[in-house]
Amino acid sequence: MIDLLTAQKLDKEDVLAGFKNYFENNSNEIYLDGNSLGKLPKKTLKILQETIQDQWGKKLIRSWNETWLDLPLRLAKKYGALLNIKKEEVIIGESTSVRLYQILHALINSKKYTNKLSSDNLNFPTDLYVLEGLVNEFNLGRVNLINYKQEIIADLNLLKKNIQNHQGIYCLSLVTFKSSFLYPMRDLNLWAEENNSIIVWDLSHAIGAVEIDLKETQTKIALGCSYKFMNGGPGSPAFLFIQKKLQDSLHNPIKGWFGHQNPFNFAPNYLPDSGINRFASGTTQVLSMQAMEPGIDITLEAGIKNLRKKSIELSEFFLNGIEEKLIPLGFKIQSPSNSNLRGSHLTISHPASWQICQALIQGELKALKVIPDYRPPNLLRFGITPLYTSYEDLFRVLIRIKEIVLTESYKKLKKQK
Repeated sequence: MIDLLTAQKLDKEDVLAGFKNYFENNSNEIYLDGNSLGKLPKKTLKILQETIQDQWGKKLIRSWNETWLDLPLRLAKKYGALLNIKKEEVIIGESTSVRLYQILHALINSKKYTNKLSSDNLNFPTDLYVLEGLVNEFNLGRVNLINYKQEIIADLNLLKKNIQNHQGIYCLSLVTFKSSFLYPMRDLNLWAEENNSIIVWDLSHAIGAVEIDLKETQTKIALGCSYKFMNGGPGSPAFLFIQKKLQDSLHNPIKGWFGHQNPFNFAPNYLPDSGINRFASGTTQVLSMQAMEPGIDITLEAGIKNLRKKSIELSEFFLNGIEEKLIPLGFKIQSPSNSNLRGSHLTISHPASWQICQALIQGELKALKVIPDYRPPNLLRFGITPLYTSYEDLFRVLIRIKEIVLTESYKKLKKQK
């Protein structure tokens, strides 16, 4: 049975419990949307204040040489440590969509793989938009989209059959945005290699909560954002990983001056830099990159193995509570039950999910406010962020949802979105 005393006991035994104090926390509010936007680390406030007042305000242009030019390299080293790759294999900057466009464009032009772009119906829509745009740009026909006829778990046999029969370039989200399904990364990479294909992995919904070893899994290309479980701030820059031996055979379609071999020579002709830096384009996003650093520092301090372990334990506790308290009220679980096949958010559904979500967020009178998120057609997602989510948080959320449904207070809210 899931109760308050059990939750409090588990919190006392939690070795990561103290990390919640590293973040800004609102009173009488439980935040379960870290899978969309992570909380603000307290250290970020100090770093941005220093960057704005001292580095920008006083030192001005001198800060490029003193601090800013080295910033993306410093972050690359830290992200490399998290993902078990060399700092020379990862570059920080731009957005996830730009990075995806760059690398897919480069792969198509490289002629290393059949120019067939493929994905599945579990992938994030923006990734599919980029694929569609490139298919049109290169006149490649259409995107080969694998339809599993449901949105919870990938049919791996069907996926492998597609890789076998439609060889080329695949784009998959390691953790899917709706159900939190987690793909077997190494197994699929090896299968793709056997079948003259490559998988470009979007790690956006995984990094920071799921243990990812790009070397062990023999991953060739991966990218993702830093503003979800990595707590880098709204719109914080993306990262792009390219396996070392592939780098010099791929060419950045966006020839910006920071990707030039000698950017400060201001030569009229473009000469791409060697290695990963050829995928640099525009000027470093200094304020956003400064805000990224506390997030990666906290993650490394906590340890990704510890974070993954706590993520699974919190999720199991929450799932048991859903089974006990919410399934009898008409809710359904829309995430894989096996923790080995699941990331760090949980999805449930209800015919009135939209209204229930609004009731949770608004918090009637002095009621507890809960911040999850809603995804069409009727999905409620709860981000389990092990750095600042507690067992007591999850217990209180279960009780609040049950209260909303039993009192039918959600019926006062409009169905219109």
